[in-house]
Amino acid sequence: MNPDAQGRDPGTGGIIAATGEWSPELQKARAYEQILLDIILGDLPPGARLDEQALTRRYSTGLAGVRDALGRLALEGMVVRRSRAGTTVSPLDLVDLREGYEARALIEPHCAAMAAKNATPEEIALIASTFDDAERADKEQDRRALIAMDQRFHALIARASRNAALARILIPLQHKAARFWVYSMGATTQEERLADICQHRAVAHRIAERDAEGARAAMILVLGTMPKTVKRSLTNWGEEDAHSASPDLT
Repeated sequence: MNPDAQGRDPGTGGIIAATGEWSPELQKARAYEQILLDIILGDLPPGARLDEQALTRRYSTGLAGVRDALGRLALEGMVVRRSRAGTTVSPLDLVDLREGYEARALIEPHCAAMAAKNATPEEIALIASTFDDAERADKEQDRRALIAMDQRFHALIARASRNAALARILIPLQHKAARFWVYSMGATTQEERLADICQHRAVAHRIAERDAEGARAAMILVLGTMPKTVKRSLTNWGEEDAHSASPDLT
């Protein structure tokens, strides 16, 4: 995942600047973001074995960055690490999806309300601009850009809530949900996708207005649309398909 045109790195909530300067922490963060997005998009599919050396070549990064990224992803449940079997991409689990949405429905509207109270002007501007290029991305079927926008949007709001404990719980749940959202995108109409973009912007507007209860209600609407589209797209998708193994990454 590369920083966008405004120098923000999607999954980090906009904290990585596109300065071109090298630092170990910056490289680790970029390796994590790149692997994460490729898992979400299915470029690294469920069950794929992740070879560390292959990942260093794939992302032009160091081994320390890859290992740090895989460690973080294992804690989030995005990959599975076993001492002898190595590291594999976690399977898609429909029970995990349902439980994750239930948790988000409890946490994320509250985070949106808190962000309306606590976000800085800079954070409000970042949240408001996240979906600026969404119509273009949707027209060009640029899933990578749309997913990056969605991840950045929700991560920014979680951090702007100023409740680090809730943010640490919420952001990994967002990552897992995004994997299923990718599968649902092909089954949604353009009208549905544009409506979803508008709903995200409504949350940003309420936060900018410092309307805590309005932000809470708007976020409930955002969360309410996603499970329906995902469920529809996965109606004929069985658990056996979700857990099927994929070829090794070489």
